[in-house]
Amino acid sequence: MLKIVLPLLALLLPWSALAETGRVQSVELTEWKAVFGRIEARDRVPARARLGGTMVTVEVAEGSEVSEGQQVASVRDEKLELQLGAIDATLSSLQSQLETAQAELKRGESLLERGVTTAQRLDQLRTEVAVIEGRIGTTKAERNVLEQREAEGAVLAPISGTVLSVPVTEGSVVMAGEVIAEIGGGGFFLRMAVPERHAGFLEEGDEIRIGGAGAESAGKLAKVYPLIENGRVIADVEIADMATDFVDARVLVRLPIGTRQALVVPADAVETRMGLDFVSIAGTGGAPVQRVVVIGEASSVEGSEMVEILSGLSEGEELVAGHE
Repeated sequence: MLKIVLPLLALLLPWSALAETGRVQSVELTEWKAVFGRIEARDRVPARARLGGTMVTVEVAEGSEVSEGQQVASVRDEKLELQLGAIDATLSSLQSQLETAQAELKRGESLLERGVTTAQRLDQLRTEVAVIEGRIGTTKAERNVLEQREAEGAVLAPISGTVLSVPVTEGSVVMAGEVIAEIGGGGFFLRMAVPERHAGFLEEGDEIRIGGAGAESAGKLAKVYPLIENGRVIADVEIADMATDFVDARVLVRLPIGTRQALVVPADAVETRMGLDFVSIAGTGGAPVQRVVVIGEASSVEGSEMVEILSGLSEGEELVAGHE
C-alpha cells in the first residue's frame, strides 16, 4: 500500500497547496489628478507706517514671530520735535502772562474793596485771566496732538504671525501708509489652481492626498472659490501638522476628479519573478495556470490591499494560490 500511496501523495501534494483566493473583480476606483499647491498664510497683512519721516529702527527680520500690537519698527519726524519746542515756548510765555494777569486781578479786587477802582475794571481783569487760561488750554491740546503724532512713529504688527518680508532698512525715508513689513498669520493652508474642466468634481470636504504615491498624507478640501481665472479654479486644502518653514513652497497634491472601472486582484495574488508579474488562475479542469500580467497602481478597496490589472486577466476569472 505504501508503494501505491506515496507516489499518489507526491502527485497530489502540489495541488493541496492550491486554494481559492477569490476572483478577478471589476470595481470603481477614484481617478486622481496631480497638481501643485502652494503653502500660503490665510492672512497676509502689511504693517504700515502711520507717520512720514526717517526709519530709526527695524526690530524684526524675515521669519521673525510677532504678536498683535508688537512694535516692529519706529519712524521719526524731526519737524515734530521742533513744533513741540515751539509749543513749549508758547506755553511758558502764556504761563507768565497768566501769572501777571492773576496778580493784576488780585490787586484790582483789593482796590475795589477800598473803593479806589471800579467794578468794570475788575471785570476786564477777570476776562483777561479767562482768555489767557483758554489760550493755555488750546495750546496744551495742540501739544497733545503733536505728542500723539510722534507716538504714531511706532509701527505695530496688525496680527500675530510670521514676518514674510521687510522691504525697508534703517535710515530709509518713508511716507505715511508705506509698507514696513508684511506679516502672515491666521494659520497656513495649501492653495492650488485646478483646470476648470475638473471643477465639477471638486466638493468641499473631499479627501485630498498630499505628496507622491507611496509617501502620502491626507488633507481636506476646505474651500472651492466660484471665480474662474485664466481657465483655472482656485481651491484651498487644510492639512494637519503641515510644515510651514517656507511660505509659497510648492507641494504635490492629488485631487479626486472622477471614477473609473478597473480590474483588481488582491496584492498577495501577484508574484514577481525575473522582472515579470504573474497571477495564478484556475484553468480548464481546475488546473492552475500562471498568467503574465501588467499591473497598475495599488489601492485600498473596502480595507483590503488590491492591485489594478491593466492586461492579462478578465473579469470573473478564479484566482488560486500559487505553489513552490
